[in-house]
Amino acid sequence: MKLLVTGGAGYIGSVVAAQLCEAGHDVVVLDDLSTGHADAVPPAARFVRAPITEAGDTLAEGGFHGVLHFAARSLVGESVEHPDLYWANNLGGTLALLDAMRTHRVPRIVFSSTAATYGEPDTTPIEENAPTRPTNPYGASKLAVDTALTAFAGMYGLAAVSLRYFNVAGAYTAADHRVYRERHTVETHLIPRVLAVALGLDDSVSVFGDDYPTPDGTCIRDYIHVADLAQAHLLALPACAEGTHTIYNLGNGTGFSVRQVLSACRDVTGHPIPAITRPRRPGDPAVLVASSARIQHELSWKPAHPSLHAIITDAWQALRP
Repeated sequence: MKLLVTGGAGYIGSVVAAQLCEAGHDVVVLDDLSTGHADAVPPAARFVRAPITEAGDTLAEGGFHGVLHFAARSLVGESVEHPDLYWANNLGGTLALLDAMRTHRVPRIVFSSTAATYGEPDTTPIEENAPTRPTNPYGASKLAVDTALTAFAGMYGLAAVSLRYFNVAGAYTAADHRVYRERHTVETHLIPRVLAVALGLDDSVSVFGDDYPTPDGTCIRDYIHVADLAQAHLLALPACAEGTHTIYNLGNGTGFSVRQVLSACRDVTGHPIPAITRPRRPGDPAVLVASSARIQHELSWKPAHPSLHAIITDAWQALRP
């Protein structure tokens, strides 16, 4: 298939683009490089540097069978400080993309959604029918896109799948031995922040709260390997059904506490990794764990790298000089 990957120069988008190329698809990556990296675009893909609002110029070439949409701002803190950027880019940009898809008769889309659409859950593991109560503009803008996809599917026959991610980590080594890893200018994710201490880039890592109602007092999160996440996109692409918008959660199904992540990082790196306990951050739920039963049942997806140590080992090997 001929496919457009928006945001394909970013962390997850580049891994998906690489796997699509390896599967024999004709891949075009569109990215404005505001947060992505040109050298993360797979060599077999064609690169178009442009914002999401100009995706129609590329789709006008014709012959596209689908879009995998990753282009978005994704920093929770930034979304609280500058909500206009998130509504304009995440929702406004996606609406422009959907209009262009309709104009140029592109039939399907796989959307990079987020567990942030759920907010603070009533129960865990979280299933797709859980209430959606996002607590920040980032999650709210992603939920608004999901709502738009449902409308476009019902009104115009669009075939759409949204994949709601939990915590993505690790690195992917492609068939050509190129390594695709996490590279953010502002790093907010726990595993790369911890590994930065082991690399000597930071003196210590902060642990926000040690008095949660969990076995060791720290927050529990669901970590999924980026390679497993990417495989789910390849399975979702042919599963898109005309006139239907389907939502799947993607997670490991197992929760790991902050202290467990620290311990695993110390084991993998051999570094003591000093940690400083700080007060809780407002709005941090004690436990966030996904139920991926639906996608496992319907698309036969299953994480191939569920081990926390394996996820961290891949991330560490990709970071080391």
